[in-house]
Amino acid sequence: MATSEEQQGGSEKAILVGVGLRGERPLLSINDSLRELALLAKTAGIEVVGEVKQILPKINSATFVGSGKIEEVLELLEYTGAEVVLFDDELSPRHQRELEKRFGEEVKVLDRSALILDIFAQHAKTREGALQVELAQYEYRLPRLTRLWTHLARQAGGSSRGGISGVGVRGPGETQLEVDRREIQKKIDKLKQELELVRQHRSRYRARRQDTGIPVIALVGYTNAGKSTLLNKLTGADVYAADQLFATLDPTTRRIELPSGRSVLLTDTVGFIQKLPPTLIAAFRATLEEIREADVILHVVDTTHSNCQQHIEAVEDTLAEIDVHSVPKILVWNKLDALEEDVPVIEMGEYADIVAVSAYTGEGIDELLEVIEQTLTHGMRPVTLCLPHTRGDLVAHLYDEAHVMERSDTEDGVMLAVQLPQKLYERYKAFIVN
Repeated sequence: MATSEEQQGGSEKAILVGVGLRGERPLLSINDSLRELALLAKTAGIEVVGEVKQILPKINSATFVGSGKIEEVLELLEYTGAEVVLFDDELSPRHQRELEKRFGEEVKVLDRSALILDIFAQHAKTREGALQVELAQYEYRLPRLTRLWTHLARQAGGSSRGGISGVGVRGPGETQLEVDRREIQKKIDKLKQELELVRQHRSRYRARRQDTGIPVIALVGYTNAGKSTLLNKLTGADVYAADQLFATLDPTTRRIELPSGRSVLLTDTVGFIQKLPPTLIAAFRATLEEIREADVILHVVDTTHSNCQQHIEAVEDTLAEIDVHSVPKILVWNKLDALEEDVPVIEMGEYADIVAVSAYTGEGIDELLEVIEQTLTHGMRPVTLCLPHTRGDLVAHLYDEAHVMERSDTEDGVMLAVQLPQKLYERYKAFIVN
């Protein structure tokens, strides 16, 4: 991708290449997918100066597109002075090598996956985020070890460990490529060990949090759906929010109060997108587990986007990929303030409820909080507890983390009729009375 020196002298120029297969019905049309790719390029600091499209019966085994389209791209490169050819689909290592031969040494061949990985590298601010992106980048590059190392200046998620210079003396008969591959595999193994420690830490933290019984609400959505803006509106936080793809990457958690006074934790997660690189989903496993362990999922949708229905499908596909099935979901139509027509009609399906809001103006936020509370209540167990008079701490805890419907003080103890969150059932089951 463009180095800081290159960007100072003007952004790199790119030709976009999109391919459709005859008879297939992709999530987004070629035109819509290329528009999204252009936005990704803009986010990465690349100027799009042309595009080439082709419908094929099958992908060309050598060059991905047909020979005629290769010539068309070469003509565009010469005419526009572009230095980058950016494909809308992930290229195999063979495609990468063949295309680099056809376009020449001065042209960089990138695909959507490499571009997304580079954007994530720019936006990862925390140690965990940097590790996750670094691992995804190395696993993506390992089978492509040719000229790809010159393509991305921000090596390894911005980490000082990036690159493979200074590897050392090669053994007898060992090629530089073999040395590079061995060194990258070592880095991958080390990163996986570090991320496993992160995963274990998250797991312990999550277990402690579950012991408190504080419900967790996870925000998910297509990139640029307005999740960070909604988080800010609900919590008064100042999380960075911008009208660009993947403006925020690292997860943020804040406490909010529901209308009843009950506290919940609201967690923002990484935005999804169609054709999200599999290496990235695998690397972000620890972060994405937060979604799977949530009590309620808020699926935020940009209602104004022409492809909002397809965005919903892309997010649902990713949730299925990380095995999120049993968590109740609320669909949140966002950006009502910019909508010039009626909210789209959609079947409830797996959703517990559907709410329309404007995270920018605050319209519909009160209703959303009510719906969150109702959805949490549906997941509770109605029980009657008898707590010792000496356990005022437990009584106070239940008022904070459950829904106390009735209380009476008796000789035997404090009797509470409670809607008890499933997470607290084991902790309080010894106090349950008929």
